[in-house]
Amino acid sequence: MTDSNPYNFLPLAATGRNETNTANTYAPEDMVKIYEQQFLIEVPEDKLTEFLPALKAFYDIDNHTLDVSAVIFDAIADASIIYNHKIKVGGYQLLGGLIEESIEYDEDHTEGEETQNEELQAYTLECQRTFFINDVEIPYHFNLFIYGDGYSTLTKKDTVLEKMYWFVRARFEENLLEDSENHDSLASINAQLNGLGIREMDLTTMDEIVSYVENNIIDDAMVEALNKLLDDAE
Repeated sequence: MTDSNPYNFLPLAATGRNETNTANTYAPEDMVKIYEQQFLIEVPEDKLTEFLPALKAFYDIDNHTLDVSAVIFDAIADASIIYNHKIKVGGYQLLGGLIEESIEYDEDHTEGEETQNEELQAYTLECQRTFFINDVEIPYHFNLFIYGDGYSTLTKKDTVLEKMYWFVRARFEENLLEDSENHDSLASINAQLNGLGIREMDLTTMDEIVSYVENNIIDDAMVEALNKLLDDAE
């Protein structure tokens, strides 16, 4: 530490000004370092009023930026930190091929609707997406159901990330509550995370991570590959 850098901030290279030209922006990886190494350091309470101005000055974050953390989380993007757990999305695999499915209609369907729907073919496809939590690679398997322009997913229950999904959803969805005994507990999931070298999580953190996973299991590259499979099937 020096008088000019009392908190031992890590020098980073700014990538430029933001859209409103009020603060320098940085690469997502660098913003992760800022958050982890600066916001998580111990700052004495009587130094808090000095710490944020020092941080803003060192990284050229000017007074027009009211919330430093907002700048950081905006810049992190697909390398986001959720309650001190970094989660990133990796690659995908399409396991096997498309399987045609037959659709059974209930009595509420009219004859016209049924005829129209018969022109739509339904398929299922087994898929895998890789995620990283604190740089630990964890697979996430799911069955993809495709019907017309829509799709739904059914998550498996093998990896710790898949177990997190079912644990969180069982806590918040009434139709899963009766089946909650078949899902892992918070303690057992944290034990599995600890076995991978990942610090334990609370329910809110798990819910945020599951939401991140759900928003990222299908990307543009995967959609392009799926469309090719569907075109070939037709």
